[in-house]
Amino acid sequence: MDRLSASARLMIVSDLDHTMVDHRDAENVSLLRFNALWEANYRHDSLLVFSTGRSPTLYKQLRKEKPMLTPDITIMSVGTEITYGDSMVPDDGWVEFLNQKWDRNVVREETNKFSELTLQAETEQRPHKVSFYVDKNKAHAVTKELSECLGKRGLDVKIIYSGGMDLDILPQGAGKGQALAYLLKKFTSEGKRPSNTLVCGDSGNDAELFSIPEVFGVMVSNAQEELLQWHAENAKNNPKIIHATERCAAGIIQAIGHFNLGPNTSPRDVTDFEECILENSGHEVVKFYLFYERWRRAEIENCETYMSSLKTSCDASAVSVHPSGVQKTLHERIHELKGWYGDKQGKKFRVWVDRVLSTQIRSSTFLVNFNKWEQCGDERYCCATTVKINAKEGDASHGFTWMHVQQTWLEGLEMKDQSAWLF
Repeated sequence: MDRLSASARLMIVSDLDHTMVDHRDAENVSLLRFNALWEANYRHDSLLVFSTGRSPTLYKQLRKEKPMLTPDITIMSVGTEITYGDSMVPDDGWVEFLNQKWDRNVVREETNKFSELTLQAETEQRPHKVSFYVDKNKAHAVTKELSECLGKRGLDVKIIYSGGMDLDILPQGAGKGQALAYLLKKFTSEGKRPSNTLVCGDSGNDAELFSIPEVFGVMVSNAQEELLQWHAENAKNNPKIIHATERCAAGIIQAIGHFNLGPNTSPRDVTDFEECILENSGHEVVKFYLFYERWRRAEIENCETYMSSLKTSCDASAVSVHPSGVQKTLHERIHELKGWYGDKQGKKFRVWVDRVLSTQIRSSTFLVNFNKWEQCGDERYCCATTVKINAKEGDASHGFTWMHVQQTWLEGLEMKDQSAWLF
C-alpha cells in the first residue's frame, strides 16, 4: 500500500453486510455518519479495509446500492482475494500462497457426493472458494464428514459455516483472519505496520479477525449467535474485544471512542457548524458539503447569517468551474444556493464525499481532491472535484478560504438536468 509513506495511524478492517452496512437502515444514517468521520479525520493518515464474504461481482453491486466509501484495500470471497485501491489491483503473492495444497476440481468432485449441499450462484464460485447453502441442522455433520473426505484426497482445506446457511470451502491458508495476518506481515516488512488496528464483524466468518494478536475488535450489537458463541468460548476475557451497544457502523464509531483510537464524533453529529473545530482541510470539505445537504433538506435555518458566513469563507475572486464547463464566482454560486433552500425537504436526498486527499502546495495552501456524490431517491450522481484552499493565518484551526473549485463528471454518473448540480 503505497499511499502512505509511514505507518497508518489507524487501520479499520470491517466486514460489510450487517457490520459496516446496515440493511435495515433505509436512510443509511449510520453508514453516512461513519463516512463523514473517516473522510474528515482519518483518510489522510489511516487505512480503510473492507473484508467481505462477497465475491467481486456482489461487492461491486453493493457499492452501487449503498453510499460506501472507497477502501484502500478490499478482501473478498471470505479472505481468498486481496486487491488494492479503486482499480482493485490483485495481490499476486497472496494468490501464489493459496495455490498450495488446493485443487478446486477435487473439491467439486467430493462435494457432489453430498445431497445436503446446494451450490450457490456462479458469481460466488471463485478460484480459491467453493460455496454452498446447507440447512443449519445438518451443517455440523456435513462439515465434519466433508473435511475428512477432502483430507483423504490430500487437500488441506478450511470449511467455514456462517449466516445460518452459507458453507464456504477454502484453502487452509485462506480466510479473513489469515488475509489480515498476511497484510500485517507485509506492512511490518516494509516498516509500516499500523499503529492500531480495529477489526469489526457480525458473523461466524468474521471470528478469525478477532484471533489476530494485538488488534482491537468490535462485535456490533446485532452480531449473530455464532460469533457471540465463538467469543464466549475463545475470547470472553480479552479486554481488546467488545460487544457494542450500537448497530453496524454506529458500533464501529462507538469502538473507536471506547479504545481511544482517535476522534469519534462524526461531523454529522455536530448541529452547529460554527462550533466545529477543524482538524484539517478534509474536515473543511466534509463540513461544507454537510451544510449544503442540510440547506437543501431544510434542516437548518434559512438565514442571511449562514450565507454571509459562506461568502466570508470564499475569496472574492474565487471561481467555480461547473462540470458542464460554465464558470462563475463562488459568491455567485452561493447567491444561487439561496434559491434552492428546502427543495429536497422530505426527500431521500444525501450528499457525501469520498477519497478526500490533500496536497500542500505552499506553506498554507492546499489542493484537496475528492469525489462528491449526490443521491436523490434511487438516482446517484458524482463529480471528481478539486478544491484549492488557504488556511487562515496559516493555521487550519482558524478555518480556510476557498480559492477555486473544479468539477468533472465521472463517466456514467452525469446529471441529466445539469442546472440542478450546484457545487
